[in-house]
Amino acid sequence: MDRFSVGYTGSPFWWELELVCPAEKEHSQKEFVMRHVLSALVVNQPGVLAHISGMLASRAFNIDSLAVGATENPELSRLTFVVNGDEKVLNQVRKQLEKIITVVKVLDFSKEEFVERDLMLMKVSTQGGTRREIIELVNIFRGQIVDVSPEHVMIEISGKESKIEAFIEAMREFGIIEMVRTGRIAMLRGDAFIFDANSETQSTEEEETVNA
Repeated sequence: MDRFSVGYTGSPFWWELELVCPAEKEHSQKEFVMRHVLSALVVNQPGVLAHISGMLASRAFNIDSLAVGATENPELSRLTFVVNGDEKVLNQVRKQLEKIITVVKVLDFSKEEFVERDLMLMKVSTQGGTRREIIELVNIFRGQIVDVSPEHVMIEISGKESKIEAFIEAMREFGIIEMVRTGRIAMLRGDAFIFDANSETQSTEEEETVNA
């Protein structure tokens, strides 16, 4: 029987998948699966999110997280989602998204310099006199206590996915009662923009001039 092993490579975007065949152990091969962070601008219309999420689900794309929110333009919203797969999978996702009329633009952040954040709320048990130790760990991870009860505390923490995952592991021994995460959001560094309104306006005016 073939054996599979999955390991973290140290990069927030790469996991290593290894297939080992007993008869060919000395010739085992490694295949890398990349985690793509995609950002899509969509027109604010009823049912847009349901349409996009339904399309992704119907085609069985492996989506790690999906976050949606308002932008600086009241007519547009931004969707940020993480897709697991190779370049072929990424191209399929982008092509399917670009077919949707309410999608203005799709950009893969994985090859760009960007800042990412994930927000989490967590309730942790404080039974057994562990409250002080929990608070110390919260401070180390630069989180904050947002609610307190006799038997638990509620913690808010944000940061990169690796930081969130490390904090979750640190809290398991105390007893995680409940937690919720927003999913990852991202923004390009420097002067790069996913959508430049001035550039788009200029391009439109140039097209109108040529057509005239």
